[in-house]
Amino acid sequence: MPRPPHRPRVDVVLLTMNDRPREEAAAQATLLAQTGVDLRICVVGNGCVPEIVPAGAVTVVLEENLGIPGGRNAGARALADSDPTPNRPAEYLFFLDNDATFPTTDLLARLVAEAERHPGAGYVQPRLTGPDDTTTPRRWVPRLRTADAGRPGTITTMTEGIVLVRRAVFEATGGWADGFFLYHEGLDLAQRIWAGGATGWYAADLRMHHPLTSPTRHALFHRLAARNRVWVAYRNLPAPLIPPYLLVWSTATAVRAVRAGGAGGASGARDSLRGFREGWAGRHRQERRPMSWRTVVRLTAAGRPPII
Repeated sequence: MPRPPHRPRVDVVLLTMNDRPREEAAAQATLLAQTGVDLRICVVGNGCVPEIVPAGAVTVVLEENLGIPGGRNAGARALADSDPTPNRPAEYLFFLDNDATFPTTDLLARLVAEAERHPGAGYVQPRLTGPDDTTTPRRWVPRLRTADAGRPGTITTMTEGIVLVRRAVFEATGGWADGFFLYHEGLDLAQRIWAGGATGWYAADLRMHHPLTSPTRHALFHRLAARNRVWVAYRNLPAPLIPPYLLVWSTATAVRAVRAGGAGGASGARDSLRGFREGWAGRHRQERRPMSWRTVVRLTAAGRPPII
């Protein structure tokens, strides 16, 4: 009698603050409709009790908002701790924004298939578009050359809100950077995955949908983005590369502020400077694990020298 085909096991972590119930209901409905994979889901209430929870899902209630990376780490731990087959854990973790949706029912299985076709990739992510299935803002393309958002290939960073990560790779890196709270935790995780010898893969022909929002809608954007840039450099780069990385970033930030002009540009520049100072002052609280020079060469050969 033939053995039934193997169904990949995927653990899914979804955060909520109960602030977008309609979008979250749609996200969960399209998640539950996925076929060809065995799912276990964890809904993490980041400072709240989740109000929308699928039947059978693991629930985590955090007394305070730990931010996106801290909440996702809590969800990944809860799924590992509650695994009914701890000696055979799920091969993959999928991190899902609670306002992102799957446009087809086979998308998660196809992402896993992409991971199987690229065994050297520690993480795989689809192309993220707006609800129109076409519009992809520049910041959602996980490489420097963004003109063709539909071109697949090896990537050195990630779009955090929708990403499939091999569980073994995730655990070897130590997971998301808890203290970041918000912004650049994907860059940090990607660099640590590369430092561990794996790569990233952009499955650009597989699309997921997300509202077309701007990160600057958050009042903390400029300060936290600047602070976390410093922390990414301190955590991951060889010491000689930290000054040029921060110089490149500071120059780019100043140019953007000038282009923005007006009160908004000046305010953003001030908040960025404040974040830079905060990041530098607090860098020693971060776990420093500098990548090897071999990883620097690999990242450069992949199209993104780690000073950019």
